[in-house]
Amino acid sequence: MPTRPEGPAAAPAVPLDPTPSQTIGPFYGYALPFPGGERIAPTGHPDTVTLHGLVRDGDGAPVPDALLEFWQAGPDGSLTGAPGSLRRDPATGAVIGRNGVDFTGFGRVPTDADGRYALRTLPATAPAGRPDAAPYLALCVFARGLLHHLFTRVYFPEHTAAHAADPLLSRLPQARARTLLARPDGPVPYRYRFDIQLQQPADGRYEETVFLDFR
Repeated sequence: MPTRPEGPAAAPAVPLDPTPSQTIGPFYGYALPFPGGERIAPTGHPDTVTLHGLVRDGDGAPVPDALLEFWQAGPDGSLTGAPGSLRRDPATGAVIGRNGVDFTGFGRVPTDADGRYALRTLPATAPAGRPDAAPYLALCVFARGLLHHLFTRVYFPEHTAAHAADPLLSRLPQARARTLLARPDGPVPYRYRFDIQLQQPADGRYEETVFLDFR
């Protein structure tokens, strides 16, 4: 006589609906920034560069509560990064930030009340194993009202020859590609400006930044 398996019968496998996205905030501005999040370059590194700019909305107004995350390859092109960005106090568990020595390849920067940000990091490099790629920083934008965070890149003007072969830049119309280029703002290669336009205003005075769709 066949025996019946113990326990509840296994439910048939059914695909689950994805968890819906939702707007960020109002709590992320308190919980996510961490001490030294804008300082990717080790303290006192002679090759430190500054990238700064303004985040604007579809009306051309500054966004005072955006959060920007940056990732970049190491000086050798590696993408493995290093631990140490989000160190915690062993006694209290509080985030105490970087140790000031190791390059982790990761930064998290909130905009200020005027919609501005500033990042201090090492010069961009192309990822190892990608000989056709130009050096860039990967950037993710969070802000209130965004159901989905936005991905883009920051390229730099001194790599013009590499831009012509880059798989992304080479496929964009020139006017659109310009929205991904930082511009010199002082002695190159030490200071650049990169503004982020979330949408093009109705009057067309700003070009919307190119954002990437990952599937």
